[in-house]
Amino acid sequence: MKALFIILMVALLGGAVRAEEKALPADDLMSSVEQWAQENLDDSVLEALKQVDRDKVRAFCNDLQQQFQGTNVYALGPLKETATQLIPVLQQFEETEPFAVWLQTHIDYLDTANELQKQVTVTPAEPGSAIPLPERERTVWTKNLVKRPLPPLAQAYSAQLKRIFTAEGVPPELIWVAEVESSFNPKARSPAGAAGLFQLMPVTAHDQGLSSWPWDERYQPDKSAQAAAKYLRSLHKHFGDWRLSLAAYNAGVGRVDNLLKKRKATSFDAIASRLPAETQMFVPKVEATVFRREGRTLAELK
Repeated sequence: MKALFIILMVALLGGAVRAEEKALPADDLMSSVEQWAQENLDDSVLEALKQVDRDKVRAFCNDLQQQFQGTNVYALGPLKETATQLIPVLQQFEETEPFAVWLQTHIDYLDTANELQKQVTVTPAEPGSAIPLPERERTVWTKNLVKRPLPPLAQAYSAQLKRIFTAEGVPPELIWVAEVESSFNPKARSPAGAAGLFQLMPVTAHDQGLSSWPWDERYQPDKSAQAAAKYLRSLHKHFGDWRLSLAAYNAGVGRVDNLLKKRKATSFDAIASRLPAETQMFVPKVEATVFRREGRTLAELK
């Protein structure tokens, strides 16, 4: 029953919530979900939906939003069980399959969070000797990705994407951002509204010249890649550092700039703990993926 409502919630958020807009209040969210259900689900499913405990649903919605937008990486781990149960259910419906693709691609964020939590619990460090979290994340991601095979669609897209990135003056090795974001599946769509191989938000896509009407060009691999490359190029021109550029790609330029200024910092590691948990995971995962696929560090990219 809980999984059923999560489907509705994800479908609603994916279609209606944009990064530049505020999240709906819980009561408004419930009303919108119920309206969506009336328009899209048959009578038997609607009857089941009526049995859902509204208070528990509100609590779950709030918790989900807080954990992914918060700064506590360890809080992502407990979401693993629900996410694992949710994926096969989402895969059954055409309308929710894009969210299943996104969630399957991001399930290892939750695994990594659990692994990091175990390290803290099992081997507590002596005061002053703790390894910084970003460094520990890089180590865990490198270990976890060492035997990971290529995503099924990577071979179909990688050569062309590298040509596009090179033409835009961006290191071709950074096409592996698409593995981190979507496993090279152009259908992927996040609950926040990011879409396509490179998970571009609507405003970012528009700023890079993509159209959303009459067709959403974010779902076209070549155009998505060109827009992502342009955006990465502009970010690197702004920050002069690939870790910070990737952090801004995920969390937004303003957020990264503000943290650098507030903390009088010049590096990703210095502000990582204040970034959203997803961004804290995203940057070292991209690093580890580029190294796994190309044998190069971000510092070596030209």
